[in-house]
Amino acid sequence: MNLPPLVETFVLHFGEMGGRWGVNRAVGQIYALLFVSDRALNAEEITDALGISRSNTSIALKELDAWRLVRRRHRPGDRRDYFETPEDVWQILRTLVEERRRREIDPTLSLLRDILLESPASTEERHAQARMGEMLELMELATRWAEDLQKLDNTSLRQLLALGAGVSKLLELKSKVPIFGSGARRRDTEESA
Repeated sequence: MNLPPLVETFVLHFGEMGGRWGVNRAVGQIYALLFVSDRALNAEEITDALGISRSNTSIALKELDAWRLVRRRHRPGDRRDYFETPEDVWQILRTLVEERRRREIDPTLSLLRDILLESPASTEERHAQARMGEMLELMELATRWAEDLQKLDNTSLRQLLALGAGVSKLLELKSKVPIFGSGARRRDTEESA
C-alpha cells in the first residue's frame, strides 16, 4: 500500500471494520479509498493503491455497486470504468439506511407477519407469537421513523441529530405541560361528556 499515512490509517481501519459491518476487508478498504479520493479511480488504480488482487477489486466494486454506494463514471476516449462515492455524506447515510432496511429489516417483517397469521398450536406457541407481535410492533415503528427521517432535508436531519439528549428533555417537558400531556386528553374527555 503506497498511500499517505493519514489515508492509509483510514483505509486500513475501514477494512478492519468491514467484517463487523457485514462486508469483507477489501470492500471496506475500497470504499474508504474512494471516499477520501479527490477524483474517481479505476480498478487498476484501486488495485495498485491497496495491493489487492484485481479479482478481489472487481468483486468488491460489484458489491459496492449493488449497495448503491459507488457510481461509475466514464472519461472520453477511455474504456475503463471509474468509481467514486457520492459527495453528500447525508445521501450516503440515506442509502445505507435504505439498503439495510431492504436487505435485513423487510425480510424479518415479512416473516413475523406470516408467523403471526398462523394459528398457535400450544400455549408455548401463543406465548412465542405474543413476543413476536411485540417485536413486529417495535420494528414497524422504527421502520416508519426511519422512513420519516429519510424524507428530511440535510439541514433538518442535522438539526434533529444535534438535538441528541435534548429530545428526551423535550419529551419530559411534554409530559409536564397539561396541554401536551395526559391532562389535555382528560380535559377533552370531560368536555365531551
